[in-house]
Amino acid sequence: MIKLIGAACILVACTWVGMEASRQISQRPKQLRYFRSALQALEAEIMYGHAPLQEAAVRLSKQLPKPVNMFFQTFAEKLQGQEVTVKAAWDESFVELQPLLALKENEVEILSQFGETLGKHDRYQQQKQIILTMSHLEREENEALQYQNKYEKMVKSLGFLGGLLLIILLV
Repeated sequence: MIKLIGAACILVACTWVGMEASRQISQRPKQLRYFRSALQALEAEIMYGHAPLQEAAVRLSKQLPKPVNMFFQTFAEKLQGQEVTVKAAWDESFVELQPLLALKENEVEILSQFGETLGKHDRYQQQKQIILTMSHLEREENEALQYQNKYEKMVKSLGFLGGLLLIILLV
């Protein structure tokens, strides 16, 4: 009886690990899409709304789903609270929310490079930077979708099958 309960616990734990890994894989393209739409909204705020950066970040934090809205909320708080540069606030926001984001290193680097240019140019140059960053994120999103289609089911199955293998080896 105890062996059966132990085997069930092992199977549930391994399946849960596989599901969690699969969730991470599926979150990555969604978050990239959310960041792209956030940059599009930021472009509109800068070009047509003439909103200050801190105010635009607050508006974006109210429009976007989690965890991207939390990023812009943190960014706005850092801009408002301290005497800090835009780049430092942008990078610190990424560091704080890194555990919640499913982004890879190169995607964070693309957004970090955008943070370096944020607020340093006039509206039209800023618009060009936003468009460039959006095109890079679109490319990364397409790669993430291909990766998701290729590996999401496999990771789920590996969790379950790994649990079965572990049970067989222990019995």
